[in-house]
Amino acid sequence: MDYLDTANYEPLDTAKFEYSWQWAYQERFKEKGLMALLGSGFDPGVTNVYTALAAKKYLDEVQEIDIIDANAGSHGQPFATNFNPEINIREVTATCRHWENGQWVESPPLTTKHSFDFPEGIGPMNIYRLYHEEMESLVKHIPSIRKAQFWMTFSDNYLKHLEVLQNVGMTRIDEVEFNGRKIVPIQFLKALLPDPGSLGPLTKGKTCIGVIARGIKDGKPKQVYIYNICDHEACYKEVRSQAISYTTGVPAVVGAIMMLTGKWRGAGVYNMEQFDPELFLEVLGPMGLPTVVVDGGEWPEL
Repeated sequence: MDYLDTANYEPLDTAKFEYSWQWAYQERFKEKGLMALLGSGFDPGVTNVYTALAAKKYLDEVQEIDIIDANAGSHGQPFATNFNPEINIREVTATCRHWENGQWVESPPLTTKHSFDFPEGIGPMNIYRLYHEEMESLVKHIPSIRKAQFWMTFSDNYLKHLEVLQNVGMTRIDEVEFNGRKIVPIQFLKALLPDPGSLGPLTKGKTCIGVIARGIKDGKPKQVYIYNICDHEACYKEVRSQAISYTTGVPAVVGAIMMLTGKWRGAGVYNMEQFDPELFLEVLGPMGLPTVVVDGGEWPEL
């Protein structure tokens, strides 16, 4: 049976995203004539496709990428996560890594911050650098990339609550003994926080997720910004869920369509950037996630 997922495998005992566990299935899938498509969500997923589009159509050589994810929506809750709290908090609090000059460079989580002016009325927001799994496959399959970074927006309120939860040990992923039983603090915290599925009717605003790719075109430096804007309220009206779920679910459907129609096909384990990006985006747009391309222009170095 063919396989598709929307995000990287993560072991329970360590906050670590790594493709080695899944890439190890390459020969077994190949021998059986089966296909595995990894990370067919938005980031990872569409961000990989955007990077592949930059490499195919806009740049002769991609040298730097900045993947930028903004949730400019508000749900009105004191503290909540827009997807699985356990995965979200583990991801945000893990050691940051970015790719530079052929190696991974580590830094403490959430210590590198910039202001970025998002398009289409969203405006300036603080973005923080963290590790995200698509960088691992992108620098492997597009080896001209010298620098790769991932950025995400967080409100001051979110960071304040997260700091307190970390300080009191509620984000720990190891077991502790409580009243004679073993519990994992972050799993207990997950039970206390609002269910992300309940946030749909409460969330207003937009998401903006995209890739700034810089490199060389016709012998000259050039950059391109490829992104999508998604409206929380429009998503809820259509599917009774907010934009975080929408931007993950629709690309998964499109990935399945690519596989089932044979537009993307092969035996083995694949990441999204290994296939023709335009075939994917031709389906993604009409299904509700159109792509915007800013070809050229000046964007801040991050």
